[in-house]
Amino acid sequence: MTTEPGTRLAVVVGGDDPELSKRLSAELTVFNNRATGADDEADLSVRVTDEAGELVGGLTGWTWGGCGGISMLWVREDQRRHGWGGRLLRAAEDEARRRGCDRMIVSSFEFQAPPFYRRHGYVEVGRSEGFPGGYSDLHFIKRLDGSEPRSRIRVVVLLDVPEEHLSAFGRYEERVLPLLAEHDGRLEQRLRTGDGRTEVHLLSFAGRDGYQSYLADPRRAAYRDEELPGVELAGRVLEVSEVGPVRPTH
Repeated sequence: MTTEPGTRLAVVVGGDDPELSKRLSAELTVFNNRATGADDEADLSVRVTDEAGELVGGLTGWTWGGCGGISMLWVREDQRRHGWGGRLLRAAEDEARRRGCDRMIVSSFEFQAPPFYRRHGYVEVGRSEGFPGGYSDLHFIKRLDGSEPRSRIRVVVLLDVPEEHLSAFGRYEERVLPLLAEHDGRLEQRLRTGDGRTEVHLLSFAGRDGYQSYLADPRRAAYRDEELPGVELAGRVLEVSEVGPVRPTH
């Protein structure tokens, strides 16, 4: 326990704290409801048991403000590949629809179940790279009302920079990358070799129009002329792909 200088407030670090979790949940619920006007937050669970009453599989999650969220989904090892995961998911989606939700969201690590969610119509909309142990956490959404989330355009760009222009290239990037947000784009990942001379950018855009408008933005050329006048950069677009909904297979 530490005490802040000049105060009587104590900072205590510990492990599981049910009382703290309950209080924080209550306080944040009040704050969120006041901010959004949505006050229908509720837990969601689906349970499958066998004849002996033993748990075969289950799903926990929540619904709030027209959205359903999946927190955990698990099926007992001896019952996997028998369709129970899909049945749990469909039951949760049906209940979310009954509660007025038009979408479901879930996150799944690469070593968990991304292919499972894709098979059931969930679309990847983002990812948190590099944890745990170098894996990524993938974020998915599925529309429950029959509409589809907008496909994202993903662009992988390879850039080779002459060593004598590394500093100028860094200044150029600091000016040009913020333009992405103005065109419904974002920098998903940025990789650099140890010598700093080669970079790989993974960009994504909400649609092809945003991608094209970013390419045509005159500020990109202006910044390059100011920071890298007369410098030829070796840049290649390695991949441009449309990422859309994956239809469930039967």
